[in-house]
Amino acid sequence: MSECCHKKHKPRDEKEIKQLTNRLHRMVGQLNGIENMLKENRYCGDILVQVAAVESALQAFGYIVLQEHLNTCVVEDVQNGNTEIMSEVMDLVKKLK
Repeated sequence: MSECCHKKHKPRDEKEIKQLTNRLHRMVGQLNGIENMLKENRYCGDILVQVAAVESALQAFGYIVLQEHLNTCVVEDVQNGNTEIMSEVMDLVKKLK
């Protein structure tokens, strides 16, 4: 089954969606800023600092989603006897590194 077809059993609450969406919008703003820096022929070092900031923000975003996944979906699956979910968890952790 394709990963894109999975749905959360417990919907995200509005507060969580708003926080995650705000983080994404900040990252989009940072990426647009990097694009502008390129167009303005800015110093490479300054651009790389901004690239590192976006990478760090995206990593933090991923860890927040992973934590929520562990606290909801994974716990629920384990409680329902699906211990195979742990293989998925390990794959996801490897992808986030």
